[in-house]
Amino acid sequence: MLHNPVLPQPFTLSEAYQRVRSWTEQLCASLETEDYVVQPTADVSPPKWHLGHTTWFWEHFILTPHAPGYRIFHDDFSFVFNSYYESVGRRVLRTQRGNLSRPTVAEVYRYRAYVDEAMNRFLADRSASAELENLIELGLNHEQQHQELLITDIKYILGHNPLFPAIDMPVNEQLVDLPISAIEIPEGIYSVGFQPEAGGFCFDNELGSHRVYLKETTLDGPLVTNADYLEFIEAGGYRQFQHWLSDGWAWVKANGIDAPLYWHQIDNQWHTYTFSGLKPVDLTVPVCHVSYYEADAYARWRGRRLPTEAEWETAALLPTKNRLPWGLRWEWTGSAYLPYPGFKTAEGAVGEYNGKFMSSQMVLRGGSIATPEGHSRPTYRNFFQPDKRWQFTGIRLAAL
Repeated sequence: MLHNPVLPQPFTLSEAYQRVRSWTEQLCASLETEDYVVQPTADVSPPKWHLGHTTWFWEHFILTPHAPGYRIFHDDFSFVFNSYYESVGRRVLRTQRGNLSRPTVAEVYRYRAYVDEAMNRFLADRSASAELENLIELGLNHEQQHQELLITDIKYILGHNPLFPAIDMPVNEQLVDLPISAIEIPEGIYSVGFQPEAGGFCFDNELGSHRVYLKETTLDGPLVTNADYLEFIEAGGYRQFQHWLSDGWAWVKANGIDAPLYWHQIDNQWHTYTFSGLKPVDLTVPVCHVSYYEADAYARWRGRRLPTEAEWETAALLPTKNRLPWGLRWEWTGSAYLPYPGFKTAEGAVGEYNGKFMSSQMVLRGGSIATPEGHSRPTYRNFFQPDKRWQFTGIRLAAL
């Protein structure tokens, strides 16, 4: 994992802000100017847009309403860098972000410097209320989410460049999983969801702690490796409809899918794009960049299944030495992304953060090698549509 925590006490909000903002720019340090603007697919935002959007968040939600006398940097930047906040106003369509040759990369960095200077003054000159501190902490976690998106979007941009260029990115893609035994979950009733009395940060979709009944089951200790997944490929897994959900099989046929994202067969050997360039597939590391459809099909082929998110969270919190290890890959679960009991959408634009996406998406748990350190936790609920695979997604199996 990357070493960029949202700093715990005794560090101040100002110190946390400076560390998080600095790390975002460090992730882009090896990019050429041309790399900042490319958008090869709708899911991928240009790095320049991430740099501007995370800055707009601070300007719009903190400085404009709370810093007396603050003057916005540019009248058009809310239109350019608003992501999906309907209550804020008009915005550039997500699919059009790659057409933004202006503002320039240099101007976006000037924007960051302008807002950072104002934020540093704001954080140094006053004590924030509890409500404002919570909003600032949300902003820090929001920027950390975009740090992970920056890493994965940059990889997609360069991984679809025919030259497969190498780049200096602080992500170790060759980490292997721990050789631990299976994790057994006894039958019983367990608590799921974030418990505020424990302290710390969570997103609103983690709230609503509730009790669930789980049958006795077992989760694999290690993640599925490239060697494991290669067996599925060589056995014709992508050509056999029996293993696939109907939508998944349609996706495979429509898109000609025959391997994980970034895999290329060259001279009868599988290679994969990494930040070090195009390399032979390392069979020892956990498989990566697979969709929910692929994860589910592989599990069925093995005569297994994906764990539910309640099983995953329970396994990660078991009071034993053999609790579930996590953090190398975002792990697909068999659970649809739905609200917990009692979930309520907050008022205003902040309420658009998670709740309105609770449809047609699947839950992932854990974290990945691209997740900033301190940004994830056992109750963290990530979510994507079942065909998405540009994130560092992998597979853990559970017993039927």
